[in-house]
Amino acid sequence: MRLHKEYYGKGPTKAKTFLVDDTLLCLLEGGFTVVEKTLIQSGRANAVHDVRHSFQSAMEQPFVKVVEAITGRKVRAYMSQVHTEPDIAAELFVLEPGTEPLAGGELVERALEP
Repeated sequence: MRLHKEYYGKGPTKAKTFLVDDTLLCLLEGGFTVVEKTLIQSGRANAVHDVRHSFQSAMEQPFVKVVEAITGRKVRAYMSQVHTEPDIAAELFVLEPGTEPLAGGELVERALEP
């Protein structure tokens, strides 16, 4: 959420993260900017998808770096997708296999560390 807010100028209003085996999925809701909402309402959702896709490609390294720091595991692959109605984005990270699973509480504590 912090990276979205920092680089898009607006962060999502809701977020939920799932860790299953070696897969980390973040679902983000309510993150479109005023410009993006205007484009979507005027029938230009494809333009928003194109810009978001290009931007996510450019942001891959910062996103991967944050996930690796929080999980303590290397990211093998990163994928991103955005849906316009409803306003939901998905950030998917495939992690290198770990020796022991991470507990959700442990991830939350790491994410909140300064």
